Amino acid sequence: MPAVIESLDREGRGVAHVEGKAIFIEGGLPGELVSYTSYRRKPSFEQATATAIHEASAEREKPRCPHFGVCGGCSMQHLELRAQVAAKQRVLEDSLWHIGKVAPEVLLRAIYGLSWGYRHRARLSVRMVPKKGGVLVGFHERKSSFIAVMDSCEVLPRHISDLLLPLRGLIAGLSNPARLPQIELAVGEAVTVLVLRILDPINAADEQALRAFADRHGIQIWLQSAGPDTAAPLHPVDAPPLYYSLPEFGVRMHFRPTDFTQVNHAVNRILVQQAMALLDPRPGERIADLFCGLGNFSLPIASRGAQVLGVEGNVELVRRAGENARANGLAARAQFQAANLFEAANCAAFGAGGYDKLLIDPPRDGAVEVVKALGEDGPRRIVYVSCDPATLARDAGVLVHAKAYRLAAAGVINMFPHTSHVESIALFEK
Repeated sequence: MPAVIESLDREGRGVAHVEGKAIFIEGGLPGELVSYTSYRRKPSFEQATATAIHEASAEREKPRCPHFGVCGGCSMQHLELRAQVAAKQRVLEDSLWHIGKVAPEVLLRAIYGLSWGYRHRARLSVRMVPKKGGVLVGFHERKSSFIAVMDSCEVLPRHISDLLLPLRGLIAGLSNPARLPQIELAVGEAVTVLVLRILDPINAADEQALRAFADRHGIQIWLQSAGPDTAAPLHPVDAPPLYYSLPEFGVRMHFRPTDFTQVNHAVNRILVQQAMALLDPRPGERIADLFCGLGNFSLPIASRGAQVLGVEGNVELVRRAGENARANGLAARAQFQAANLFEAANCAAFGAGGYDKLLIDPPRDGAVEVVKALGEDGPRRIVYVSCDPATLARDAGVLVHAKAYRLAAAGVINMFPHTSHVESIALFEK
C-alpha cells in the first residue's frame, strides 16, 4: 500500500496517515512516496517497513554500512547528516512544547563532531551460532535479540572495526566460547581496552591465546568475572592508563574501561566548552555539579576558579572523580560526595541558597527531584545536559511554571550520529 511520509518520529521512523490511522514506517523519509508492509497493527496505529521508494527525498543517502537495516546499531544512515540533526532539533522542540509547555527563547546552534568512527565506547554481544558460521560478535539485529552477522562497523573506530572478524576466530578457539557473552570496548587516547565478560575461569591455553591476540593487535585485554568492579587487566599489565583530555581546560580524565564516559570524545569536548560558556563559572562562585560521574564538567568548572561540589550516586565514580581532581591539581576547588539524587531528601541542599549556579547531567530518568527541591533562593543559573528530551521537557516544565525560571536557550548535541538518540543542552535563568 502506498503512503506519503509527513515527518519523522522520535525513533527516526517515517510518519504517514492512511485512512485516518498513523503509520510508522521504518526506512521512509519526509516527502517520500513509499510502499510499506505492516508488522504490527493496532486500532489507532500501525508499525511498518518501507518495501519500495517511489519518490525519493533529496535528503536520502546511500547507507555507508553494508549491514544497515539488519544491525540495530544505527537507524538513520539513509538520511543526510544535517537533516538528521534538524530532525533531532524538531524532536527536542516538540518535546519541550507538548510535554513541558515551554519554548526556548534562543535555539542554540547544534553541536556536531565526527560522524563515522566516533564510538569510543561500545558493548558487543557474543554468541555461538553454528547455523551462521560459529561465533558472532557485534550488535543486536533491529527489533531482535539475535546478533547481527557483521564483519565491519562504520561507527566504531577503524582499528576496532577491523577486529570484528579476528575476535570471532579468537573466541571460537577458546576452551568454552559459549561462556563469553559480551565484550566491552573502551578507547582512550593512549590505549584501547577490550573487557571480556567471562562466566567460567579460563585455562592456560586460553590465557596464552588472549595474550598473543593483545600483542598482535596492540590492545589491552581485561577479564570481568562478575560485576564491573571485578574487571582487571590480563595483558599487558603495564599498558598506559585509559584517559581522555579536555585541552581547553588543561584537564586529563582517567577512567576504568567499565566506567561511564561519553561515547564520542570529540563531541564531548565541544559539549563541555558549550556548557562552560553557558554556565560562565567565575572565581569565588559556589557551583554544584549533579550526577557528576568522573568529573567531566566538575573539573573544567574548577579550572575556571569556582568552587565546585560534584555529587554522584556511584561511590566508585565519586572516588575516581576525587583522584582526577588531585591528578589535575584541582583538589582545592573540587570536592565530591556520594548521594542518591533520585531521593528528595538528598536534593534539598541544592535549592536552599548555598549555590550560585547548578549544572545537571542526569541519566534518562531526568532530575525531577532536584528541580522540585529548588527554592526561591536557589541558584540563579542552571545548565541542564540531557540524554532524553521527554524528561528534560518534564523538568523544564517544573522549572518554568513552578520555580520561576526562564528557558533562555536550548539545542541538540549530535553525540550519536546515524541514530535517533537525542542529547541536548538547556540554559535556565532566574
